[in-house]
Amino acid sequence: MSDIKEFTPHQIVKELDKYIIGQDKAKRSVAIALRNRWRRKQVPDNLREEIYPNNIILIGPTGVGKTEIARRLARLSNAPFIKVEATKFTEVGYVGRDVESIIRDLTDLSVSMVRSEKTEAVQEKAKVHADERLLELLLPSPPKNRARHDVESPDAVPEDNAEERYQRTREKLRKQLSNGDLEDRLVELNVQSDQSPMMQIISPMGIEEMGVNLQDLFGGMMPKKTKRRKMKVSEARNYLIL
Repeated sequence: MSDIKEFTPHQIVKELDKYIIGQDKAKRSVAIALRNRWRRKQVPDNLREEIYPNNIILIGPTGVGKTEIARRLARLSNAPFIKVEATKFTEVGYVGRDVESIIRDLTDLSVSMVRSEKTEAVQEKAKVHADERLLELLLPSPPKNRARHDVESPDAVPEDNAEERYQRTREKLRKQLSNGDLEDRLVELNVQSDQSPMMQIISPMGIEEMGVNLQDLFGGMMPKKTKRRKMKVSEARNYLIL
């Protein structure tokens, strides 16, 4: 999706016309408001406070395109978008969701969008590191410190020759890995265990039960369990990249 700075209000309307029929006045109004918000971000901080942003309220019967206009504007500006039904929100203390959960949902979506954007930015680098790790699994590095009597034995291979042979084998495997010839080869990898400590908390009212995952609450404070697992190279690469 193109950056909003590349769009004039007329171009924003043209983008909205691809998905929304009619509502020309509404589309022009939101296009101007969106462009003005972008322009407000370009001025110095001391002047930005003097310029009030144009908020948008869309009112109308069901089916006229309110949600679709908002959703397409969010995509154009690369902003998070959620749709909520007001009927399930209540005052604090009553059964139902409170309004703060809207902000939490919107924040979670924002974090997810940024994570996806950053992940995509380092995708190529992650693939390179994943292939290097796969090479280590397919051909572990030889021990660097060898006992002297091993070198002196008649059948021993001089360390320099062994290192050269290891590098040649590694480069051969690297080429096969790049060509996709080793995708079905099995490797053994440490993976995170699916098991995580759980705690059930029952509310005092006895109506609502909440399952609280301590792993999510305390993050890295609790040690993560790992286990050895055999998988194909193709599967291991996807796991290492993620």
